[in-house]
Amino acid sequence: MKNSIKLMLLCLLLSQSRLKAQEVTSNLQYVDPTIGAVGHILEPTRPTMHLPNSMVRVYPVRKDQLDDQISYFPLNMYSHRIGNVFALMPYNGVVNEKSWKQRFTYDLEKTAPHYYTAVLEESGIKVEFSPSERSGYYRFKFPSASANWLRLGVVNETGELKVSGKRILSGSEDFQGMKAYFYGELNADVTESKYKDGTGNKNLFLKVGNSHGVEFRYGISYISVEQAKINLEKEIPNWGFEKVKSTAKQVWEEALNQITVEGGTLAYKRSFYTALYRTYERMVNINEYGRYYSAYDHKVHSDSRPFYVDNWIWDSYLAHQPLHMILNPDRQADMISSYVNMYEQSGWMPSFALVFGDNPCMTGNHAAAWITDAWFKGIRNFNVEKAYAGLKKNSLEATLLPWRNGPAIGLDSFYAEKGYFPALRPGEKESVNEVHDFEKRQSVAVTLQQSYDDWCISKLAGTLGKAADSKLFLAKAENYKNVFRESKGFMWPKDDKGQWIEPFDPKFSGGQGGREYFTENNAYTYNWDVKHDLEGLFKLMGGKQAAENKLDNLFREDLGRSKYVLWNTFPDATGLVGQFVMGNEPSFHIPYLYNDLGSPWKTQKRIRMLMDTWFTDNLFSIPGDEDGGGMSAFVVFSMMGFYPVTPGIPVYHIGSPVFNKISLKLKNGKTFTVVARNNSSTAKYIQSAKLNGVNWDKHSFNHADILKGGNLELVMGETPNKQWGKTK
Repeated sequence: MKNSIKLMLLCLLLSQSRLKAQEVTSNLQYVDPTIGAVGHILEPTRPTMHLPNSMVRVYPVRKDQLDDQISYFPLNMYSHRIGNVFALMPYNGVVNEKSWKQRFTYDLEKTAPHYYTAVLEESGIKVEFSPSERSGYYRFKFPSASANWLRLGVVNETGELKVSGKRILSGSEDFQGMKAYFYGELNADVTESKYKDGTGNKNLFLKVGNSHGVEFRYGISYISVEQAKINLEKEIPNWGFEKVKSTAKQVWEEALNQITVEGGTLAYKRSFYTALYRTYERMVNINEYGRYYSAYDHKVHSDSRPFYVDNWIWDSYLAHQPLHMILNPDRQADMISSYVNMYEQSGWMPSFALVFGDNPCMTGNHAAAWITDAWFKGIRNFNVEKAYAGLKKNSLEATLLPWRNGPAIGLDSFYAEKGYFPALRPGEKESVNEVHDFEKRQSVAVTLQQSYDDWCISKLAGTLGKAADSKLFLAKAENYKNVFRESKGFMWPKDDKGQWIEPFDPKFSGGQGGREYFTENNAYTYNWDVKHDLEGLFKLMGGKQAAENKLDNLFREDLGRSKYVLWNTFPDATGLVGQFVMGNEPSFHIPYLYNDLGSPWKTQKRIRMLMDTWFTDNLFSIPGDEDGGGMSAFVVFSMMGFYPVTPGIPVYHIGSPVFNKISLKLKNGKTFTVVARNNSSTAKYIQSAKLNGVNWDKHSFNHADILKGGNLELVMGETPNKQWGKTK
């Protein structure tokens, strides 16, 4: 009997142990979509529910996480932070004039990538949502069985909603020159319909009869209502909210468990896995089971391969896409192939390739950096010849003007001849009609970023055997030197006569956002925007010691004015440390430059400080516009302890990991591990290192080292080893 009891107790302990192990095996538990959901100055993050890189994305529409009222729940976000389609909101009571636009306070909100719930305080209605790829599922629990309604409307100016029978809803909505469609089903009868003002068909109240619980499952399409129905039938063919929620949870667990960490604080884990989740918000696949609508030629195409859109490439080429070249290389190939298709369909390689077409924001031809980086990291499943043709055409035949894509103009001819983009003097009136009235010329930033992109094209041309092209673009990659004023030690605007602009303040000149000369940041940031020729840059600065002193000063230099005055001109310059701007993407590589200057310990110190200061696990923890994964990818890399300083070179600079162990499970079946022994909040400095058991005194390692699997072992300490890592 005693043995039997012992056996039962042992089985019980083992069972509890297994349950406990199961509880901690899912990294999904660490994700908090509200992290960063209050912007410092600009846009907050959104607590978005979606599957990795999927078409349907949903969030509660409000100003930010401190806004206690929700306007509506969309059926879909068509582009990150730009717009939504079809507004849905449950309602209880009498419908009157105010009801059509009423916002509702909420409480008991819970957010996760796969599931959302909240209670609307005025009515006590519980809202739940869970996503599939091209479809979604809402569940509403009403406190009573009477006077229950669903408010449905179009978000944009025009659209049409339709009720068929008692339980079928459908509609279309016009946005940005194209259409979205939905087909949905209710599990309760519609007993009454009210259109706003009794006319029109784009704002609708639907009374759902005699039920405490109403469920609504729907499909989204950019092709037709019929295709939306197909999408729903393939993904959510039956009623059952919990099954959709469970499936979505499993998908997210698989994605997030590709990287496992040990050690580190709970706050680090929350910040890390939330950042990893955000890197899956885009690009999104809009292929609808073998067909997709392309806004690049306004046609429906048949294709079994995914078609990805919604890429803000100025933000994403730096860290976002490089991260997924490690985690999901095949998906990256599909995304690049989508860009090649867009080039063939429209005649230009797109910039910000959104669902409604190219949105040529910002500066540069950064598809060159993305595609070249992928190629040299062994990602080859795309038509590289067509990709190269598009990159070359954009560089030589398209305008370099910010926020434009299309044929070159006179300013571009000037750039081709003189090797820099000409700037206007203070007070000089713009004479070129094509220049954006707010974004201006951004002359120095354009020159710097085009130099880098042309260097990337040169590398790609070389590997494709296009020697003449490689030589041409390599020469153009030197153009950055034309805007560095050595006597001042700064990148500096130059007019069309070759004269330096005076007066000029490197901290503050250039109008709103510095846009006459720079993009969203001042000369202190753009001094370092020469990722492709750091040795050449350091030489211009007077050598490595002078460059290191200048880099030290970047983090220490006073603003020279109050923050509110600075931010009135440079609202994107958030997350300030001296003149260093953590909250904007051109700064990401800068702390890692100490590695190339012979002081890797300073990289280790700075990265830890920046992580601990700006990327904690609360509502305010994203210091700038997160941009759908762009900034979060920097967090993922830096917390793992390495970073791709120059996309196009398959090399990672070593920083200072915040965890004791990081394991990356690769799609090829290998695992790459970073181990940081004796790691702590104070023991942040690398004392020694080994790569696959071999002593490693270099401050970097290759992409091939990751692909082969293996182990990077770092021994950490509280005082810097100033001799470690002085070589590449």
